[in-house]
Amino acid sequence: MAVEQDAQATGAAQDSHNLRRRNIPDHSSTNGSVTQASPEVDKKKLQKVRNGSAIPKTSILQTLDEWEFLIAPLLFTLISFFTRMYKIGLSNIVTWDEAHFGKFGSHYLKREFYFDVHPPLGKMLVGLSGYMAGYNGSFEFKSGETYPEELNYTFMRLFNSTFGALCVPVAYYTARELNFRRPTVWLVTLMVLCENSYATISRFILLDSMLLFFTFTTVLCWARFHRLQNQSFSFEWFVWLLLTGISIGCVTSVKWVGLFCTALVGLYTAEDLWNKFGDLKMPQTTLASHLVARVVGLIVVPLLVYMFSFWVHFLVLENSGPGDAQMSSLFQANLRGTEVGKDSPLEVAYGSRATIKNMGYGGGLLHSHVQTYPEGSQQQQVTCYHHKDANNDWFFYPNRHEPPYNPEAPLIFPGDKSVIRLIHSQTGRNLHSHTVSAPITKGDYEVSSYGNTTIGDEKDHWTVEVVSDAASRDRSKIRTLTTAFRLRHTSLGCYLRAGTVNLPQWGFKQIEVTCAKQNNPRDVYTHWNVEAHWNERLPAGDPGSYKSPFFRDFIHLNVAMMTSNNALVPDPDKQDDLASQFWQWPILHVGLRMCGWDDHIVKYFLLGNPAVYWGSTLSLFVFGGLVSWYLIRWQRGYEELKPSEIDYIHYGGLYPVAGWFLHYLPFVAMARVTYVHHYYPALYFAILTSGFVLDWVTRPLARKDRRLDWAVYGILYAVVIGLFVLFRAIVFGMQGPHQQWRHLKWFDRWRITD
Repeated sequence: MAVEQDAQATGAAQDSHNLRRRNIPDHSSTNGSVTQASPEVDKKKLQKVRNGSAIPKTSILQTLDEWEFLIAPLLFTLISFFTRMYKIGLSNIVTWDEAHFGKFGSHYLKREFYFDVHPPLGKMLVGLSGYMAGYNGSFEFKSGETYPEELNYTFMRLFNSTFGALCVPVAYYTARELNFRRPTVWLVTLMVLCENSYATISRFILLDSMLLFFTFTTVLCWARFHRLQNQSFSFEWFVWLLLTGISIGCVTSVKWVGLFCTALVGLYTAEDLWNKFGDLKMPQTTLASHLVARVVGLIVVPLLVYMFSFWVHFLVLENSGPGDAQMSSLFQANLRGTEVGKDSPLEVAYGSRATIKNMGYGGGLLHSHVQTYPEGSQQQQVTCYHHKDANNDWFFYPNRHEPPYNPEAPLIFPGDKSVIRLIHSQTGRNLHSHTVSAPITKGDYEVSSYGNTTIGDEKDHWTVEVVSDAASRDRSKIRTLTTAFRLRHTSLGCYLRAGTVNLPQWGFKQIEVTCAKQNNPRDVYTHWNVEAHWNERLPAGDPGSYKSPFFRDFIHLNVAMMTSNNALVPDPDKQDDLASQFWQWPILHVGLRMCGWDDHIVKYFLLGNPAVYWGSTLSLFVFGGLVSWYLIRWQRGYEELKPSEIDYIHYGGLYPVAGWFLHYLPFVAMARVTYVHHYYPALYFAILTSGFVLDWVTRPLARKDRRLDWAVYGILYAVVIGLFVLFRAIVFGMQGPHQQWRHLKWFDRWRITD
């Protein structure tokens, strides 16, 4: 049987006498690192290494024991592939969010630019699966629609399920690196393997299996890197540091939820460096080397991976598509097949009709419509809108102190410091502002459309302030796409601004446009450019000849994603039967129907294994109780814990709990709509916590009677496996009338049969 080797914390005191003193690392190594335990190994293998002699294999059990670290994960992995792939093609309809992510994969195959709130890596992998399946991207992936025969959706699902299946061996090796005993390692692995919700969500064309996989790999790489602290700056140490950084970059490039995993590694790194900083015997050059290595490995590398995913994203999506409007005008002009800037004259003159785009990140087009503000001036609304619409068109006209526009007179080109009027092409009203508070941003003035070409006042006047021009240093003219300018209200001195605030339903959830009192030239939400331009008296130009820099596009798209993500709030006017609240997840209070519930449809229900959910949630409270108990006794002067045991609680228990809090608490504060699958990354950390708690409380039992210890774990194995088998239908698909699974509806909120 394997022996235990306890790890020492970076900065942990090495004897019980020092437990109540400031932690200072052991200085036994020249690079300032401290002794760490290697993973659990077999006694006979250790003896073999020490003696240099081979030990004859006396039994099959001994061989299995020696090679358990390969045999066990291999068996777990084979079973995992079965549970994730069995009957995976049974349902031939677009299921749940396959309608979104399958469609995004189609855009990659057609190389059409699209917009989504998630980073691109996971969706590019979906596109890759479609390419490998021979799919041409023509299917629209409408929810509930039957897949055409020529689309090998089964292969695409198998591709995704591979990520879910590989989570199991990663969980096995992570448990080993956290220094769990073998029975606990198997239990943690079984809890991941037999978690019904993990198995179900891995079977479809979704991002969650990829998110979980890279979350698992990040924790594994971090745990292994920590165990190598006594080998700082060795080749293996650098490899695992680099792998941790790559994994962080990948998990963040799938969904921003990966930032919570990044925060966990960041918390560990901060503690580790702080302890090294307190080691007064460590040379400053060594401390600096540790700092630089972590900055490069855990900040620079993840950022490069993240940026690289966007670089590939921009490279592949070279054609105009449904997401163009979220990007800058100059970016859109460089897409194939775009209408932005196409045949547009380069220079704007009075009488020109144009669309004016806000240059803020995720900015839309200046827009107006016949609907009026319900309060305030009750004049015609002015908003920013992200979609192509005739209500986005505006005419450039001279101010009221200049001669009226004459289409027969020589052309006049407005430029920097010119005072102009903007007239809405569909309603003929002037862009206008006054000392009425904006509907949402009360500190700014309201912007409206008012009057017409003859009726109006000086509050229709706007002064052009050119900020920059990508094509010329000449600021005497406004150029299509390349000129960035601000519009200052001539009378009030405020600036036309479109931020990130959405109007209520009466404003169709469009972006609020205000006149900002504060003059901040660096506020990009006050910057505008002409996106498209029509004037029969001017020759067509080629604005697309100017390229948009990658870094500017990268920042622009990320802020647009953030803005759209924040707008995903529950609609009080609509009832979302699939949404759930954060408090419902840890107690398995609710599940989720992934498709229609008609008898002829193969039905899938997202619901976790009760033993895994309730056991892992309970373990969080038990861990809190254990820590409180030992802290109280420590304060009273008891020294019952060895330094190695404190370290084990620290890294084997406290960090998984911290990971759970980092992945769970943000959803408590989030205003956006949430679903049960948002808990799945946090669930993994709860599973690791349950592994630690069981490992800790059963260690005395293992020292007294190993057979009884294995018997206890055997019962736990049976419960976890048994409940997975009991609820297997919600994973593999429920065929026929749903009433036949009434026995699975333990609670009314588990809507399996109604």
